[in-house]
Amino acid sequence: MKIVTTLPELRSARRILPEPVGFVPTMGTLHAGHISLVQAARAECASVAASIFVNPTQFGPTEDLARYPRDLPRDLALLEAAGVDLVWTPTPEVMYPSDFQTWVEVEGLTRPLEGELRPGHFRGVTTVVAKLFNAVGPDKAYFGQKDAQQAAVIRRMTKDLDFPIEIVVCPTLREADGLAMSSRNTYLNPDERQAATVLFRALSAAKSAYDSGERDAEKLRALVRDTVNAEPLARLQYVSCADDDTLEELTQVTGKALLSMAVYVGKTRLIDNFVMG
Repeated sequence: MKIVTTLPELRSARRILPEPVGFVPTMGTLHAGHISLVQAARAECASVAASIFVNPTQFGPTEDLARYPRDLPRDLALLEAAGVDLVWTPTPEVMYPSDFQTWVEVEGLTRPLEGELRPGHFRGVTTVVAKLFNAVGPDKAYFGQKDAQQAAVIRRMTKDLDFPIEIVVCPTLREADGLAMSSRNTYLNPDERQAATVLFRALSAAKSAYDSGERDAEKLRALVRDTVNAEPLARLQYVSCADDDTLEELTQVTGKALLSMAVYVGKTRLIDNFVMG
């Protein structure tokens, strides 16, 4: 496995990779969900590249950039064991030189949900992903369903900017008790970790109602709300039942819908979603 930091090193190493190339961008602190993306890329592509970069521009001023967990040696060992061929670990100075002044922004899809509550977040995401795509030049790029709005935004950006890249969205990986795997789970103390299963329980309650024929979107949202509100350590930030493509809130579920939520468990903010229909 080749590990590079600078852009010239990356381009030199990328030129000799057998095609097609699958790409897995990460912010490190890898878990089985990340490795499942690598495995999907490994199964479909001749070569696999990954990046590890904690992107400062997608964190708000009150968010957890400084304490975001980092463990580069462990991450590199996991990527090597998973069969990654090339890893790019750029520094903030490589990605954002002192005179940097260009941003990539998707408009409509970034307004609701995470975009409404985290101003500037998606501008940071789309800018860094565009830079990663431009530098790595993959044939396919792999993202997790857990960050459903992010996946939709990146898919739109890729289409609008004519990147010749297929976006592959892979299923959310979960712990045995249903909690979606996330680097931020490491913040949870034992009581909070147990309480965090409320996200999965809330989504499951709504999904059961949907499977039984419920199509009123507000009733599905209310099931999520009531389940989360019954957990003392959890505080619901939002619940959404929206069109899977446009992310516009629904009154009735008639096609494919994204049921998503953000919840604070203690001081840790967690997100999760199910796709229905």
